[in-house]
Amino acid sequence: MTKYYDLGFAKVEVQENYIKNTIEEGFLVMPKHNNLLIEFVTKYFSDIPFVYISNRVNVYYVDPMVYYEARKINNLMGIAVVSKNPRQKKLTELESKFFTKELEYFANIRDALEWKNRILKN
Repeated sequence: MTKYYDLGFAKVEVQENYIKNTIEEGFLVMPKHNNLLIEFVTKYFSDIPFVYISNRVNVYYVDPMVYYEARKINNLMGIAVVSKNPRQKKLTELESKFFTKELEYFANIRDALEWKNRILKN
């Protein structure tokens, strides 16, 4: 199952056990945007464990309160942040303080997918 969505401010790819989201340049992700994530989770994952992959090829901003809401999604096992920008690694460390589940930085999608496979096995 591969589904693609263009939300205007983001391009979303839904796979069997993960969502990959690529947000547009300069966008501000707010807690209200978690409602869209919940819609995808309800439609495609129901009670199936999954991982969210944040494909950060663009520079945008995330309100840390987003993580307080996202951690309430029971079957969300973790978030992978993918970026070639080394500064993003520090930002991911900061963001992880607001999220009680797994949240890791990766320089490429391949490594993020390998990590996803490991945490979904546990």
